Amino acid sequence: MKNELAGDLTLAEGKSQYDTYCKRILANKIILAWILKYAAEEFKDMPISQIKTCIGSDIRISEVSVLPGRTNLREPEKITGESEEDSVPGEGELCYDIRFSVYYARQKERIKLIINVEAQKEFRPGYSITTRGIFYGARMLSAQKGIEFIGRDYDNIRKVYSIWICLNPDSKKGNRLTKMLGVLLAPGIKAKAKIHQLENEFDIPMENDMGEELNQMCNLSDYVEEIGIKKGIEQGIEQGIERGREEGIEQGREQLLTQQVLKKLSRGKSVSEIAGELEADEDTIYRILEKIDQ
Repeated sequence: MKNELAGDLTLAEGKSQYDTYCKRILANKIILAWILKYAAEEFKDMPISQIKTCIGSDIRISEVSVLPGRTNLREPEKITGESEEDSVPGEGELCYDIRFSVYYARQKERIKLIINVEAQKEFRPGYSITTRGIFYGARMLSAQKGIEFIGRDYDNIRKVYSIWICLNPDSKKGNRLTKMLGVLLAPGIKAKAKIHQLENEFDIPMENDMGEELNQMCNLSDYVEEIGIKKGIEQGIEQGIERGREEGIEQGREQLLTQQVLKKLSRGKSVSEIAGELEADEDTIYRILEKIDQ
């Protein structure tokens, strides 16, 4: 029990730190500029370098609440970027991963947009991501009353975007943005290789300590994977004491196989490719994916 609890706590801590670095990397202006170019119609014909200059200085990470009555609260003692998601256990606090303003000129008028970027860990979380995105967008609109407009001046409502980045989709389809994000966020690529590809293939300079953050995220990814595999094998062996050592070891192997499937899935591998590389049949891979979804 002690080993299992220690493994759970260590794995949870590693995942939390990994998620934090992931959000911080996505919140770099050059990365946000890439996202805006491919996700916001106002910037599709604008070069990345110009889009970057349009992004405001109010980038806030896991700090702005989604919930009614809390979005516009000001807490000056709070360090920008410090997560509030677990401030009160059981309260169910929801915070935008990344929220910021962006400005562009249209017919000599300066237009402001409000942007939310979410890093979604699971492609099939058990609910419609689209529905949740609509809720986030609606909250971004309603929270503008008293901030962006007052009274009945609804014509001054700012346009909003809620952009969701799924980290583990089972598809190779996409555009140049998804290819860049695939390199940026893939857990199986070392930091040095990431930096080389981002600089040479996507013209993304490693500025504002982003290179160091990438290195930390990659190290945490390897650490979380190692802890997860070790924990899975230990759990299988411990549970096997009652059901027989052979059955326990088999369960440990299944845990290891699950971790390998998840890793390859995060790299964009298809089910058939995963089955071939792991020398397993596709039915086994689908059975593992079904267990994960449950």
